[in-house]
Order: sequence, then C-alpha cells, then structure tokens
Amino acid sequence: MAESNLLDHSNTAPTGNRYDRLEWAGAFGDLGTLIPFVIAYLSVLRLDPFGVLFGFGVSMIVCGWYYKTPFPVQPMKAAGAVATTQVAQSAVITQGAVYGAGLATGLIWLLLDATGAAQRLTRWISRPVAQGVVLGLGMAFMLQGARLMAEQWLVAGVGLVFVVLLARNRRFPGIFALLLLGIGWTAFQQPELLQKLQQVRLELRWPVWAWPTISWNDLVIGTLFLALPQVPLTLGNAIIGVREENNRLFPERPVSDRQVAVSTGVMNLFSSAVGGVPMCHGAGGMAGHVAFGARTGGSLVILGGLLLVLALCFSSSVVVLFDVIPKAVLGTILFMTGVQLASGQFDQARDGHASTILLVTAGLSMWNAGIGFGVGLLLQFLLPAKSSSV
Repeated sequence: MAESNLLDHSNTAPTGNRYDRLEWAGAFGDLGTLIPFVIAYLSVLRLDPFGVLFGFGVSMIVCGWYYKTPFPVQPMKAAGAVATTQVAQSAVITQGAVYGAGLATGLIWLLLDATGAAQRLTRWISRPVAQGVVLGLGMAFMLQGARLMAEQWLVAGVGLVFVVLLARNRRFPGIFALLLLGIGWTAFQQPELLQKLQQVRLELRWPVWAWPTISWNDLVIGTLFLALPQVPLTLGNAIIGVREENNRLFPERPVSDRQVAVSTGVMNLFSSAVGGVPMCHGAGGMAGHVAFGARTGGSLVILGGLLLVLALCFSSSVVVLFDVIPKAVLGTILFMTGVQLASGQFDQARDGHASTILLVTAGLSMWNAGIGFGVGLLLQFLLPAKSSSV
C-alpha cells in the first residue's frame, strides 16, 4: 500500500538497522509523548529519574535491535494519567503502586499470551475497528499538539514551517531545525533556565532493585487502579494498532500480536524491577518516529542509548535538561505525529457499515481509546461489514 506522510518513502526499507541522519532525526519523533509523561512522573510522584530513564533506555535498545523497525516504547497513557493526577477514588497512588502496576501489567500480558487469549481476542477485531482506533489517536494527537502550540504560537508556527519545508531534506532533517529553534527560544525567553544548565554535573548511578519495595497494598492498588484499566487501551492501540501500523509501513518486516504481547509483558517486568513505569508499544510512537525520518530500529537504539546516558550519568539533572525544549516544540512534534498516524488510515474503499464503524470508533477514540475500541467491537457485530478481520 502507498504510505502517506511528508517524507520520501520511495526507497525500500533496509533489512538491518541504520544509524544515519534520518534515523537520528526519527529518534526524536516521539518526544512529544515521552517528555511530558516522564516529567509528570518525576515531579508529581517524585520517582527516581534513574529508574524511569533506565527502564525506557534498555527497552528501546532491545526493541530496536529485535524488531528492526521504528517499534516504539512509550509510557502507558491511562496508567500515567491516573498515577500523576492522583485521582484513583480514595486510594493514594505511591511510588510502590507504580512499580506494582508495572509488575502486574507484565504478568497480565504474559498470561494472556500463554493462554492464547490475546491471539483469540485479536482475531475477532475487524479492520475498520483497528483502523478507527489508530485514526482517533491520530486526531487526538493533532488536537493535543495544537493546544500546546497555541501557548507559544509564534515559535510553533515557525517550527511547523521548518518541518514541512525540510521534510524531504536528508542532509538536515526538519526535526533538527525544530529542536534548535526551541532551544534558541528558551535561551531568549528564559535565560535563567540556561544558567541552571551550567550546574549540571556528571553523577554516575547504577541500577537498584525495586521489587523489594513493593508492598501487597501497592500491588493491589497498582493492579486495580492502574494496570487493569489500561488493558483495553493497550489491546486496541499498543497491540492491534501498532501491529497494523508496522505491517502497513513495513510489510517486509511484519510482526504478530503474540510478539507484541510478549514484549509488552517482558519490558514491564523489567521496568518494574529497576524502578521504571508501565510501558507499551503505542501506534502513535511509531508514527512519530516515521514522520521525522526513521525507517529502521536504529532510531530506537539511538534514543534508548541517549536515555541510558542520561540515566547513568545525569539522572539528577534530567528535569532541567528536558525543560530546555518548549511546550510549543513538543506540540509541533505531536501534531505531525497525528498527521502521520491519521493519514495512513484512508487507503481503501469501504462499504457504508465499515465507514460508520471506522468513524464512530475514531471519534470515541479521540476521547478514550479503550471506550472507542469497545464501542467499535459492538458495532462490528451489530453492523456486519464487508471487511476482513485483522
């Protein structure tokens, strides 16, 4: 199928990983999702930056090496939203509860794979439902990105022009211009922040085992309020959605639902063990990496390597380092990610029922991907469409 985004896809995707300019550019394509959630975890729950960055870094390197596509590693959005806003009815979400949620999430997805439940569930899902979830997430990213861009409309507008004009430039990809613009804007608007950068010091750290700090109460709260509500969203976006997006963009390097379920389980067990947060493979993350140039797993290895350096050497200063990138720049990255994600879902003719299912699923998924996924499944059985399952 034809790929629809701003970058040139004329070249056949290589079979191995690359580490050229475009892979470096694509490595930064998911910062719009990664940085806000990481900062929220660190500032609200006071998680140790080392564990969070170390968990992401190792997981990205392994996924980039194994899948050899821009296969994303992202924070789980529903779990992250509940954890960082502290709204779980009367329960208090603690650091231990976040680690417990990661442990429970890992066990849930390994169990779903071992019993064959994950594969049976995904076989029931029609293509309009799967594509509707991805389309809805793309539109949600565009909306969220536009809101962030509105806070600093001048830098966002100039950055967006740079990204579009340099979209096909292999020597100087647009993401580099966008990041340089953002750093320059920060230097002009917040010179005191750049002064704080002078206080950044090398501080070597090593992994700490986090499981012994998880109490039974933490495990129960993490499971009930963070892990279980995330399951429908993960199934729709981070299993089916990312598999659909990967196999559409890289048909020569297909992945299966079972592969994605197992890697989701394994990386969450690892992340919870070292003090990280619940993670998944979101379709939006792949769209972000691809939109800015990534075509192989090299982009994930690059980003994971950078996060490992931050964890091992500069974890105490990571909030200051991330603050250098303005929200408008993160919003521009999110907006372009949404464009990439949404535009790929209009690639085939559909009958009336299939179009209805896709659009209703997409509309609800803009608000909540889990609910959109559930309603789409219901419509799939109430309005049989002439479309095969995914």
